[in-house]
Amino acid sequence: MTVTETGVDRIGRAFARAKAERRIAVAIYLTVGYPRPSATSALLEAALDGGADVLELGVPFSDPLADGATVQRASQAALEQGTTLRECIAQARSIVRDRDATVVLMGYANPFIHHGLPAFARDAAEAGIAGVIVPDLPFEESAEFDAVLAPAGLARIDLYAPTTPDARLDRLLPGARGFVYCVSLTGVTGARAVVAGDAGAFVARVRSRTALPIVLGFGISTAAHVAALRGIVDGVAVGSAALDVVTASGDDGPARLRDFVQGLVAAGRQE
Repeated sequence: MTVTETGVDRIGRAFARAKAERRIAVAIYLTVGYPRPSATSALLEAALDGGADVLELGVPFSDPLADGATVQRASQAALEQGTTLRECIAQARSIVRDRDATVVLMGYANPFIHHGLPAFARDAAEAGIAGVIVPDLPFEESAEFDAVLAPAGLARIDLYAPTTPDARLDRLLPGARGFVYCVSLTGVTGARAVVAGDAGAFVARVRSRTALPIVLGFGISTAAHVAALRGIVDGVAVGSAALDVVTASGDDGPARLRDFVQGLVAAGRQE
């Protein structure tokens, strides 16, 4: 990262690279501290080795209301082993320093508020973190976050669901930064057998209102899902399926995760 590059710039650079390579950008979510704190660094490295463009570092929280069983279990295990927001920032700092990675934190409002928002903005910017996704923070209550994140060059990335009305999209999207995170379904995170059939129409509604990259998440689980989204989205976010690979692989977690991500990246290349 250059001296003058902001987190928003870093996000833009990641998506520009994927676009230049004629493929869908891949964001991989991993819960920090799962399956154990000492494993996080190797798993982040493995995701990058597989070609991940963005790393979403999950901040463990006791009540992850937007998440399904997979992330809930990972979050609880990480909390029981003492993982904190400070550890998440430290992991981000290391992977940004060592691999020039684009990192966003995905977590609930309470840990950020408990840390102190001005202190968090300072610490996150110093660590090279690009932005934050806060699923339980409605836009109407985000002013306090934005007041400290925006001056630090950090993107606060809202979630948009298929049920979001056009009038709300018209009001919120002009202020979006980094990328637009579209939720593929009305429900919690978790691997699904198929991508929601109305995802394309939803993305089209969003795309008509913003020039930012559009990422689709929640339920994206397989290379076939990614291939089906070519020409529709700019990026995909894969979380529960990545954690499932880690859970099932034991000591082979990093190698299996790398191979899984490679498959997603390859599936997103334009033919």
